[in-house]
Amino acid sequence: MESSYYSTFILTILLAIGLAFFLRAASKDRTTIVDISSPLPPLDVLNGISNWLEERGWRREGGDADRKVLRFNGRVSSSPVLAVFLSILCGLGGACLGLVICQLYASLNWWPLVLVLLGPFAGFFYRNRASRIESLEMRLVSKVNDKKSQLRIKAHRDELIAIEAELAENLQLASDGSLTSSPI
Repeated sequence: MESSYYSTFILTILLAIGLAFFLRAASKDRTTIVDISSPLPPLDVLNGISNWLEERGWRREGGDADRKVLRFNGRVSSSPVLAVFLSILCGLGGACLGLVICQLYASLNWWPLVLVLLGPFAGFFYRNRASRIESLEMRLVSKVNDKKSQLRIKAHRDELIAIEAELAENLQLASDGSLTSSPI
């Protein structure tokens, strides 16, 4: 019977490791660089993207005229539902680990059940890591006087997907399509 407790203990530890990796991945920086082109003049494309970003709450933080760069900053908030879910998940995992330890080491009495108190720390950790200031940087690759636009945008992957989905038709934007075709 003791061997089944050890295997349950090992599986519970593996679940805890999986939760730790999930917490890390949920708050990971996913900044990506994408090249976008359009047959429209560069000023029309830059103004269209800039206005769209400002409507979504991004603030213009200046740029570099020599390098033809515009910078925007925006506050990204964490998901309260995911924070609560992770807290519950971690609390249940701590309770399970505590119960297994109680079975394996009966001399510890009920003390391993204190691991259930780790639950709120998972939500707190996620909330602090996922809430941050994101930046978006647009660099005009083509010349300002050209009839076609070539941009290089560096931003969070989700924001680039939103730009591609919402502005592609109006501004006739084209990219390699790797953002919307990848499985992640």
